[in-house]
Amino acid sequence: MDKGKIFRDLHASTFVMPNPWDIGTTKLLASFGFKALATTSAGFAFSRGLPDGGVTFEAMIHHCREVTAATDLPVSADLERGKGDSAEQAAETIFAAEAAGLAGCSIEDHTGDAANPIYDFSHAVERVAAAVEAARALKHDFVFTARAENFLWGKTDLDDTIKRLQAFEKAGADVLYAPGISDIEMVRTICSSVTKPVNVLARPGFTVADLAMAGAKRISLGSGLANFAYGMLETAAREIQQDGTFGFSRAAMPFGKLQALFRSDAAE
Repeated sequence: MDKGKIFRDLHASTFVMPNPWDIGTTKLLASFGFKALATTSAGFAFSRGLPDGGVTFEAMIHHCREVTAATDLPVSADLERGKGDSAEQAAETIFAAEAAGLAGCSIEDHTGDAANPIYDFSHAVERVAAAVEAARALKHDFVFTARAENFLWGKTDLDDTIKRLQAFEKAGADVLYAPGISDIEMVRTICSSVTKPVNVLARPGFTVADLAMAGAKRISLGSGLANFAYGMLETAAREIQQDGTFGFSRAAMPFGKLQALFRSDAAE
């Protein structure tokens, strides 16, 4: 079974790709009928008590191995800026991703440096080209996503973002992604400016139908589900501390349902 090919074929129409952050959430989301999953660098970092960007590449790849081993679904990984800054390290990132059992991955043009957060245009394109060349050298299909991070780092320049995405497309990227876009018309403009599938980060106010009409082919949630889970934990803790009640437990997933799900997985 070529999971990369299965994953690539999903981009023929619009689909939602949620982001688990550990083995349990991987199995749970897979049980709900989604067709593919993606890791979340932030969600995984938070689960380790670290900030986004605080996980080493080696730890992230180990996490990817755990996620891919926990499901038969294609998994794409958020590998941040990859193994390092150079084009060669971008290529090495792809080889490590395939070895971890991933069907695809994304690499950012974010440097990890708050003072200079976005790679220079030419270097960003070189990194994408090197990653593409590595992906094409693999024995199995592999879906490489190139990310333009401007809007996550205070550079709300749509023209520059589109310029980068177009260059990443020309360099051979399979999917294009500009996280942080909050306006459906911007999504429409981006999708109409490129010919490769576009991934959009879900946010309040977006709907699957609207994003499909705008031209998006893939919708991911980033750390959204992890943030929601932590938000519910905060709500429960405040209820306990402030009210001395436990009403939050009425909305909890039943113990028996989780027990049955994970017992059946363990038996397979």
